[in-house]
Amino acid sequence: MPRLSEVIAALENLWPAERAESWDAVGTVVGEPGQEVSRVLFAVDPVQEVVDEAVKLDADLLVTHHPLYLRGTTTVAASTFKGRVVHTLIRNDVALHVAHTNADTADPGVSDALAGALDLNVVRPLVPDPSDPEGRRGLGRVCELPHPLTVRELAARAAERLPATAQGIRVAGDPEATVRTVAVSGGSGDSLFDHVRAAGVDAFLTADLRHHPASEFVADRAHRPLALLDAAHWATEWPWCELAAAQLDEISDRNGWDLRVHVSKTVTDPWTAHAASAPTSDSLGAPN
Repeated sequence: MPRLSEVIAALENLWPAERAESWDAVGTVVGEPGQEVSRVLFAVDPVQEVVDEAVKLDADLLVTHHPLYLRGTTTVAASTFKGRVVHTLIRNDVALHVAHTNADTADPGVSDALAGALDLNVVRPLVPDPSDPEGRRGLGRVCELPHPLTVRELAARAAERLPATAQGIRVAGDPEATVRTVAVSGGSGDSLFDHVRAAGVDAFLTADLRHHPASEFVADRAHRPLALLDAAHWATEWPWCELAAAQLDEISDRNGWDLRVHVSKTVTDPWTAHAASAPTSDSLGAPN
């Protein structure tokens, strides 16, 4: 069996820590470098439910996309929920490693996995990494559909292919408009609107779209109409877990490690229910 330090070195080769944003908190959070690793679990969030799953699975290493301590801390007391996570990990000899924005911009990365889940053909990064001479790394992806779909059909595909959440897929724009090209970005994406406009795509699928940026974006008459598809943050990033697990599986086979690699199916999206509104109307009290 490989040592934790060997597995971490392989993961750092896939997602070098130096490619993370300066504000990010990636890398190994908990773990003894010399401990042996035989089973690995991939998940989006390092929350207690996922840590308990890792313990039940008898995993030696938990790899998550989201950091445990993104904004730092002054305590790991078990009286806090993050401290309890740390105590559970250490008590059960489970290491924790985080790949966040360094996985977002990797080739392949989070948005490649999202595109793959929707059967989109990746053309190029939405925001290229200037340090990549091959122009393959970067944030988000510009994609082509093998066959045109309407916005409604693309939203239905996203709802079917991505993990189910209470939110589902929200749409802004003409549901019957034709989509041939689409930009995707796993996680929060409304800071990328200028890049989406410049890409000349028909639609943008991402998560966490806020009211004012989205409203201003679709109301901008100076540009051609463009549809927005807003999915749950967790759902847009979960496909990366399967991609990352497959990458580690390949490394394990190549090195003769015989690691057992798993992907968590635990839903850690914070929203648990959805109540549909009444039928839409042209004005208050005048339903369509």
